Amino acid sequence: MLDVVIVGGGASGLALARGLAAAGVSFALYEARPRLGGRVLSVEDKASGMRVDLGPTWFWPDTQPTITALVKELGLADFPQYDPGTALLLAFGDKKPETRMTPNLHSGARRLEGGMASLIEALAATIPAEAIHLSAVLRSVADRGDHVELTFETDGKTETVTAKRAVLTVPPRLLAEHLAFEPELDAMSRNAMRSAPTWMAAQAKCVVGFSGAPAWRTEGHSGNAFATHEQAVLGEIFDACDAKGEHAAIGGFFALSAELREAFSGGMFMLLESQLVQLFGRPLEDGEQHLQDWACEPFTCSTIDLTPPSEHPDYGDPLLRQAFWEGKLYLGGTETAREGGGYLEGALVAAERIRLRLLDQKETAIMISGVSEGATGEALNEASMARFREWVNAKRAPTFASYRQRLNFGLSNGQREQITQRAMLGAMEAVLKEAIAVLEGLPFDHSVVSVDKGRSDLTPLAQKAFDGFIQELLDGVIDYNRTSCALSNFPEEHKPSKDYLNVTLLDIAAAWKEFSLDANQILLDKRLADQQATRSL
Repeated sequence: MLDVVIVGGGASGLALARGLAAAGVSFALYEARPRLGGRVLSVEDKASGMRVDLGPTWFWPDTQPTITALVKELGLADFPQYDPGTALLLAFGDKKPETRMTPNLHSGARRLEGGMASLIEALAATIPAEAIHLSAVLRSVADRGDHVELTFETDGKTETVTAKRAVLTVPPRLLAEHLAFEPELDAMSRNAMRSAPTWMAAQAKCVVGFSGAPAWRTEGHSGNAFATHEQAVLGEIFDACDAKGEHAAIGGFFALSAELREAFSGGMFMLLESQLVQLFGRPLEDGEQHLQDWACEPFTCSTIDLTPPSEHPDYGDPLLRQAFWEGKLYLGGTETAREGGGYLEGALVAAERIRLRLLDQKETAIMISGVSEGATGEALNEASMARFREWVNAKRAPTFASYRQRLNFGLSNGQREQITQRAMLGAMEAVLKEAIAVLEGLPFDHSVVSVDKGRSDLTPLAQKAFDGFIQELLDGVIDYNRTSCALSNFPEEHKPSKDYLNVTLLDIAAAWKEFSLDANQILLDKRLADQQATRSL
């Protein structure tokens, strides 16, 4: 029997498979599409002679440490998004576009040579080929006591696979809509699944490739543009050339809804060509067009997703990060990640979270086996707290990255007050919620732990793991804000006053108090459960 079955061959599933392969864990990966990558899709463009991205295109080193480190680790070549500081604005359909100054429009975004599929290919190369199964659609998953049973449909035939644990790196809304769970998941968890919008699901993207050098650059244009009038086909346009600007391509995100895209599908080629010519001139005629409508993808878009969210969703619901069926079932994918949710960063963060949980389960089993052979309860508790401290230390950099991401998202969405306060509190609340889940999953011998006035002696040890954490985050926030050009027009945020910081710390203190109470209650509940189990023997 396999240790793990991974469902979903996107970035999250492949990153998890890579980690399990390195740890010697037996696994198989099943993907519904006939290709790997999920929403990562890079296609060949004959006109420009390069691969172009119809899915995720960028990553941001300043706020996305996980993918940045992985790109370096895999030895992939990356380059900055062309961003000379200007963009065209087409506000009226019957008028010419205007040039606007747009410094740092793409916020330091970088791309991969060969397209984002280079990341998928590099991850897949680290996985045994025999462990990958394509065109396998998951129909049901069942808890069978000491293992899980998964039913796949491949070319009209049904296949049953068993494993000790299963990880579903599929958009939660698709799972809620199409997958049969046995037994059914609880109502709160299913509601959390339906409440997690699938990133990109209602969107469509196009890239147009051209032979020769990019004509718009020779005309003094950046390739960046925005069309805001009601008849616009593309709302946001960007330069999609290669690193050296020798191969020409323009990319864009559709402004039209899924319904209008379908209604105008017959004339879409001419509509796209017309808008690009209106923006950049006659040289952009006769390009090679590539369109990807993710709303038409059955393995991306659920029925609910056809109504897109008005802003970036607040991903990372703790209910989606819990382990189901006593640790035998996990949900992954970018929609389950608190940091980087909706981006490739989130997909990788989710994969790492689950990898650690799966390997911890394996190590815990070995540890418990060692305890039964004579190790003391004190040794078990010390080992678990050491693991908790290691986890907390590993979250210091990602928590600061989460702050920066939340800050930038707030700025880009028009927030003008308490931006720092909201971003720092949100980042801290997220890591404390994760810490509760980690603490709950660790083994302890409560027979050697005292309780004084309702407080477990383990609680101060859990609190001590965070020594210096909040101050380190605060110091980073102050330093970052003072050097941020984006905050220079907001004096209270650019250089937070002592009173502002004190109010922010009071909010964090309330979150810390809630964490401490929750942690203590979890330890008391585990102690009570152990005592009841001992009495029943």
